[in-house]
Amino acid sequence: MGEMIELTASCGHKFAAYAAGEPTARRGLVVVQEIFGVNSHMRQIADHLASFGYRVISPALFDRAERGVELAYNQEGIQKGLALRAAIDEADVMRDIEASAAALSPRPTGIIGYCWGGTIAWWGATRSKSFKAAIGWYGGGIAASKDAELHCPVQLHFGAEDKGIPLTDVEAIQKSHPELPIFIYPGADHGFGCHDRASFNSQANEIAEHRSLAFFAEHLV
Repeated sequence: MGEMIELTASCGHKFAAYAAGEPTARRGLVVVQEIFGVNSHMRQIADHLASFGYRVISPALFDRAERGVELAYNQEGIQKGLALRAAIDEADVMRDIEASAAALSPRPTGIIGYCWGGTIAWWGATRSKSFKAAIGWYGGGIAASKDAELHCPVQLHFGAEDKGIPLTDVEAIQKSHPELPIFIYPGADHGFGCHDRASFNSQANEIAEHRSLAFFAEHLV
């Protein structure tokens, strides 16, 4: 089990983060939340990834708009999460991501995100030079900046049945970056890696996790 800590961004903003894993772990991961906050699911992911020998930090990005946010996977939670996301400037998001990476320095550090966090992981690869590898799971905003220059290796995962991320978007990302390992999971919907969602797909989740761990093992050296 991890613990909540406090970090400070370059602008002076103080925010909560969930930290897991041994403080002496040789490698670090920034785990980026969905639009539901650093809820029990995100903490479980952080704990699980930490069990593979990582020091993990999951920043509470919504703290800039409202502190202590943990939303349920229902329509009310979706609407509030979208509103909170809209209230936070992308530059501020990156300040919090950079502060999280700095807290893991000098370890070789990767970034992995889910849903909104999948897009932010892409930003971590394109708007930051703090990471040695980045992985995005079903990041819906990636296509909007598909032509951005990458500063580290990237791996992406999408569900074939995700109505919010059309396969034409995935194809456009692949066309812009043909070198990227991009995986599409047949029968998988958005959120296929979340045990708390009806869309959870155990097979897709297991395969994507195996690929993600192998990718980090290769690049975080």
